[in-house]
Amino acid sequence: WQKVLYKRQPFPDNYVDQRFLEELRKNIHARQYQYWAVVFESGAVVQQLCSVCVFVVTWWYMDAGMLSPQGLFGAALASSLLGYVFFDAIDGGVGRRESGRTRWADLKSMLVFTAFTYGFSPVLKTLTESISTDTIYAMSAFMLLGHLIFFDYGANAAIVSSTLSLNMAIFASVCLASRLPRSLHAFVMVTFAMQIFALWPMLQKKLKARTPRCYVGVTVLFALAALAGLASVSSVGAVLFASLLLSISCLCPYCLIRLQQLKDNIHGPWDEAEIKEDLSRFLM
Repeated sequence: WQKVLYKRQPFPDNYVDQRFLEELRKNIHARQYQYWAVVFESGAVVQQLCSVCVFVVTWWYMDAGMLSPQGLFGAALASSLLGYVFFDAIDGGVGRRESGRTRWADLKSMLVFTAFTYGFSPVLKTLTESISTDTIYAMSAFMLLGHLIFFDYGANAAIVSSTLSLNMAIFASVCLASRLPRSLHAFVMVTFAMQIFALWPMLQKKLKARTPRCYVGVTVLFALAALAGLASVSSVGAVLFASLLLSISCLCPYCLIRLQQLKDNIHGPWDEAEIKEDLSRFLM
């Protein structure tokens, strides 16, 4: 018997000899993960959960009248300027020179966005007057959940869409901002949403790539700040949120490594043939 199809042999088509299973291989492409490496990578998920938590807590303080829009705008502006300087200092401005962006272009973009948002803040304030508050809260929760699902955590998957994730977060911020007392509140809330959902992840990605230790420290401090803010609103919510963060950063990596040992992928002569030769010359 020969393993060929172009010869007529006195065997049925599905016949295999005893050597067939000698080529069996298991888990030849399985990746071996290190626990602390997985914990480090889970920081992106923790960061985004904390960003959503900080945004919702900030909106609650604004809605309750415990935080003035002027104070939030001043704090957000100061932190944005500090983060902008820090973003350039991480790589010495190499990324800016490669992208061709100038500081003047960044300043113009910021001024245009601020002026546009401020001019349309009365429209944002009255945009959802005909929609009930319960529907607004449900839509916002759904959009923030979608933002977390489609966010780019560094995985190469079809579900990842940075544009869709950001748009859903901004849509949620517009919905929540429309329930604030004045148009100034709506303007500050949407501006703050752009800072925490668009600019903050960019800084975190550069920190993760350039200074991993600093990235870990910032992640821990950001998580503690989010927990402290949530604890001031609801102690039960803070405990549940802390349990969620610990599960994602500590328990889930442990379960992943344990389950990785149970993999049993088999490979052998029954696999589909892979053409490894370079066939680009036929496409000319």
